[in-house]
Amino acid sequence: MSQSKLKNAETRTTLADYRAALTAPGSRRPAVASLLARLPIAMIGISALLYVQRETGSFATAGLVSAALLIGVSIGAVIQGRLIDRFGPTRPLLVTAVLYLLTTLTLVFAIEARLSTTTLVLFAGLTGFTEPMVGSASRALWSRLLPAGPARNAAFSYEAISMEVFFILGPGFAGLLVAAPWAGTGMVIGTACLITGSVSFALSPTVRAWGPAPAAKRPLLGALAGSGMRTLALAVLGFGMVIGFVEVAVPASATEAGSPTVGGLLLSAWSISSVGFGVAYSLRPWPTPLGKRLPMLLAAFGALVALLALPSTLWALALCMLAAGAMITPQSTTHSTTIEVVAPKGTAAEAFGWVVTAVTLGLAIGQAISGFLVEHGGPSVAFLAAGLVGMAVAGLVWLLRDTVRPVAEPALAPALVGVGR
Repeated sequence: MSQSKLKNAETRTTLADYRAALTAPGSRRPAVASLLARLPIAMIGISALLYVQRETGSFATAGLVSAALLIGVSIGAVIQGRLIDRFGPTRPLLVTAVLYLLTTLTLVFAIEARLSTTTLVLFAGLTGFTEPMVGSASRALWSRLLPAGPARNAAFSYEAISMEVFFILGPGFAGLLVAAPWAGTGMVIGTACLITGSVSFALSPTVRAWGPAPAAKRPLLGALAGSGMRTLALAVLGFGMVIGFVEVAVPASATEAGSPTVGGLLLSAWSISSVGFGVAYSLRPWPTPLGKRLPMLLAAFGALVALLALPSTLWALALCMLAAGAMITPQSTTHSTTIEVVAPKGTAAEAFGWVVTAVTLGLAIGQAISGFLVEHGGPSVAFLAAGLVGMAVAGLVWLLRDTVRPVAEPALAPALVGVGR
């Protein structure tokens, strides 16, 4: 039974499977709402980084604040994931939406008042902690709407691909809005979209039908108790670190070249190839075994990012980013597919929460270190360090590849039949 689960996770998808997933009964309203909620995720992070850098004049300070924001997200993701698994998504998302509004307004006030770096870091951490985890709930919802197999795999690919579309639009919007009369415009607009989408998702009939789960004793580490889940988290951590390095080094490269507003647009460049290649990769994923796929994709990503240290012009940097971006969505899709294999029973939202935690913690580490390297060695040093880190973590994941194996098959969740769209 567990081997059939692994086989389902490694099945190739077709374009018809994408259509089947997105037209499943009850999927339309939450799918649209989750798009609005997740659209500004990349925009808010980059907007905060550029906003703080504009107000303080320091990429190091901006990197620390952005890192604190991501660390807060990484902690809140697991806690919200457990609450969603236990009580359903509606109440946790509504509560966090209100708290997120309050903490974001507090952070904006602190930036405008030019408070100390320590204070900015503290408020940024609280803001990240309260960010509504619509992504975790949306990803877990597909497991309730669709049976295991190609259509569900296509839904997970759709989640990863749609996120990359947001990463195309988000940094570009952030880069443009930071040039507005008020540098905090991007943060405020992004927050408004996130809260609106979160509330709409939480109140959709399909999501409200996801009621509380029976109370059950769970290990302290929850979904992370399985060795395969820990290996996945390590791979995702390395993935996030590489991206974190780049998200600071690219705006710094644009600033050095005298075109600071181009930084966000450059970050969008690698998401363009990510989406295009991601769709093609989902149709013919390689290598087939997930245990090998995780480290090989990460190693290739690290090697391509290291090449970003070579370009001497922004046009050449954009071309290299297009090449590196081809490895992003395949990894995100593989992460979601691997959760289906290694996550223990009843921990779907929490398992994805650990993935969010790992990637955001990686982003935070990467951004903090990259800010230091940019200040003292320049963007090229940060790009090279990003590539070396990615390949080093890939080596560790390769050594642990045999832990990526099926856990006991969970009981099938009841289908949500007859729920309105």
